Amino acid sequence: MFGFFKIPQQLKALGILGMNARNYNVISKYNKRRLYPLVDDKVQTKEMAVKNGINTTRKIAIITYQHEVKSLKQLVKDWPEFVIKPAHGSGGKGVLVIKSWKDDAFITASEKILSYTQVYQHISNILSGLYSLGGQYDVALIEEMVHFSDVFQNFSYQGVPDVRMIIYKGYPIMAMMRLATKESGGRANLHQGAVGVGLDVKTGRALTAVLHNKPILRHPDTNADLTKLCVPYWKEHLLIAAKAYEMTGLGYLGADIVLDKDKGPMMLELNARPGLSIQIANSAGLKKVIKKALKNYPAGLSAEARVDFILSQN
Repeated sequence: MFGFFKIPQQLKALGILGMNARNYNVISKYNKRRLYPLVDDKVQTKEMAVKNGINTTRKIAIITYQHEVKSLKQLVKDWPEFVIKPAHGSGGKGVLVIKSWKDDAFITASEKILSYTQVYQHISNILSGLYSLGGQYDVALIEEMVHFSDVFQNFSYQGVPDVRMIIYKGYPIMAMMRLATKESGGRANLHQGAVGVGLDVKTGRALTAVLHNKPILRHPDTNADLTKLCVPYWKEHLLIAAKAYEMTGLGYLGADIVLDKDKGPMMLELNARPGLSIQIANSAGLKKVIKKALKNYPAGLSAEARVDFILSQN
């Protein structure tokens, strides 16, 4: 994963958190397994967010059984655009963004035209567990589409950019923005070819950027200068991440947040096992940051006080 670093000693010096250390020393220590369903089930996560006053995308409908799929057009009749996703999916798999539709023609975010039969089959695949964790039977969540802020217009190719934050004991400790590319098919997924931009957790300003684990300065499709990226409403992003701790009880988690042009920062989903590529985007290791938080960050503060503490750091 860290192919551009030469020797193991350098990884150690950078405080890189590896997969085994993450699983055994962090996740198993701070995340009780009984709490996983709170974030593994996107429907449950969304309902909790609403109850806890966290801004999130609106749920349009849930399709649980195969016989309900034929009601799709009736369910979305008042929605010219929407997103279909598996409730138990991960890594953006199975997410279908429909930006317009009429009769039996559905236009995706990448301008691909799908027939009603193809969309029907996609939902059927979701229900069968094709995209779910462990391949278990799933449900299809239909929700409103996000209209990303114009401030990111030149930084992402077609898809909606999002911010991934790592939260440790309620403190946002590392952040990156994921920008879609032509190669990633409009998806903000680094493994599929999206750009990762490390962000200063105090300011939301770009630090470094990578594509396929290699440093870059400009977006490969739009040629935007990635060093000029700065996320507006940054404190609001941090508050969403901090509140996810109380909402879930998980001591180590990832929060994905999008900036809607009309509704501001919105929680997209949470992850009890966030990936480690955020370290590449930031050219920094999580082990060091966690050690610093463990030693210096006070316990017992409210979400608002924790965010204020982060913003006050030098």
